[in-house]
Amino acid sequence: LPLTPVQTQMFKLMTKSLNIPHFLYTSSADMSAITATRKRLNNAAATNPTGKLTPLPFIIKATSLALRKHPLLNSALDTTSDPAKPSLTYRSAHNFGVAVDTPSGLLVPVLRNVQDLSIAQIAAQLRDLSSRARAGKLSPGDFAGATFTLSNIGSVGGGVVAPIISEPQVAILGVGRSRVVPAFDANDEVVKREELVLSWSADHRVVDGAECARCAEVVTGLLEEPMGMLVEMR
Repeated sequence: LPLTPVQTQMFKLMTKSLNIPHFLYTSSADMSAITATRKRLNNAAATNPTGKLTPLPFIIKATSLALRKHPLLNSALDTTSDPAKPSLTYRSAHNFGVAVDTPSGLLVPVLRNVQDLSIAQIAAQLRDLSSRARAGKLSPGDFAGATFTLSNIGSVGGGVVAPIISEPQVAILGVGRSRVVPAFDANDEVVKREELVLSWSADHRVVDGAECARCAEVVTGLLEEPMGMLVEMR
């Protein structure tokens, strides 16, 4: 069978991506505080008229806040204008490509200006993009201009992944499915921990491992202490 239009586009993009030397970094975050916050908000319909909050908007906002401190991971690498002198363009806007599983295949519409959105606004726009993607109502403009990509593989299953970077972006984040695991607290007592694995891939031509790890740890810290997001948000 010939490739579908979605498969054809994926074939072209991923073939180009094979030229990128990927650096993979994984970390885990305790989502217990986020889950408790979501439950309180979701149970208070009067304060949350836009619908139930899932973990993804919190993860997206935490990532955007981290990219403000580590803008290299939100940059674009140009290797074609002058192959002898590659260049980086730092993007002020955080336009996140968010992978959506649809009947036609995996689509990656763009959530724009995440740096200016609240968590509730991110959730509302995600619902709109997802519903239009599954209904086949996205326009070409909905796919253009991503500066960073986030793949929520946890909506299907799995933990650690090795996400593939899409040029000219230099980084991507794969989000696994959270699960409850036993852990030790500060008093060496066994407690429940809601563990979420975050898998980062970065272009090792321009991003070193330490920079990727530092950015990842900022995200982990914000997810484990959500009040930190309140302090950081403009």
